[in-house]
Amino acid sequence: MRDTRESRLLLVLLVVIAFALITVDIRGGEESPVDGARRAAATVFGPVETGVASAVDPVGNAIAAVRDSGERHNRIAALERENAALKTRLGSDDRNRSRVRELDNLLRRAGAGQYGIKAAEVVAIGAAQGFSWTVTLDAGADDGIKRDMTVINGDGLVGRVTTVGPSTATVLLANDPDFTVGTRMERTDELGFATGQGDRPLSVQFLNGKARVRPGDRLVTFGSQADRPFVAGVPVGEVVRVDPSGGELTKNVFVRPYASFSKLDIVGVVVQAPRTDPRDTVLPPKPKPEPTVTVTVTPTPTAGPSGGPSEAPNAQPQDPAARNENDPADQPADTDPAGDE
Repeated sequence: MRDTRESRLLLVLLVVIAFALITVDIRGGEESPVDGARRAAATVFGPVETGVASAVDPVGNAIAAVRDSGERHNRIAALERENAALKTRLGSDDRNRSRVRELDNLLRRAGAGQYGIKAAEVVAIGAAQGFSWTVTLDAGADDGIKRDMTVINGDGLVGRVTTVGPSTATVLLANDPDFTVGTRMERTDELGFATGQGDRPLSVQFLNGKARVRPGDRLVTFGSQADRPFVAGVPVGEVVRVDPSGGELTKNVFVRPYASFSKLDIVGVVVQAPRTDPRDTVLPPKPKPEPTVTVTVTPTPTAGPSGGPSEAPNAQPQDPAARNENDPADQPADTDPAGDE
């Protein structure tokens, strides 16, 4: 207990001395009697503090780097999310603009033919109802869609409705081998039947085996009785190849369809046929022919035997009455003065 009492007295004494020194230092200001001791302590312990700080700095820097690395990672992740969102928005805007163009072309085509249409979106592609080339639309009986209605888009004929549900409909595409449509040629009104061939051009057989058909001729639908399954005047495609009939009663023609069956999105189901046949008014404008450049080549004169240029003789018709002064045959006969005497 003695040691404890002495320790307490020593602690109290040290505290009193510390307060006394603090009081003297505060009252003395710059002339404080302990200022010299403070400078001496700074001289002794300053290098030690600097060395300790230098030794500890890498650890502090590492801790700060780890903390900053996490913050940078969070900022990078946030920027990547913003970038992805911008790309998604940009892609969505591009798709929306494309859909707007498709709808605008569809409405323009329907207006040219006076077709009453119900716009629909392709929601599925693939085999359905046993057909190999079909699409499913997001419109059905509730929207006025019926079986055997013509389906078009902004380019031309797409197909015909085969199955109708309350809110969906199945369309047989024009390139399906089971698809056949009556056609009429724009230039000569020749009639025929177009049949799908999958990825290949449509095959068209004209009723007239001697029909004059050439690449570039365009076909439209001839139209069905009561306008179902096909209304008249819908653009079908353009002739790309003609095979000779070989004495047969029909002529085989291959037609590239206007519609791209692998890029269908917005289509229109014709729910009301036009009052009159639009004929060829629905066809797109023909491209303007490009001007033909004609090159004229002038032959270069070759050297003749005398070293001068040799020119090909140019036969010119001569007037029989014309006289050549240098030709003796054309000169008058000389008269002899002596004979005259």
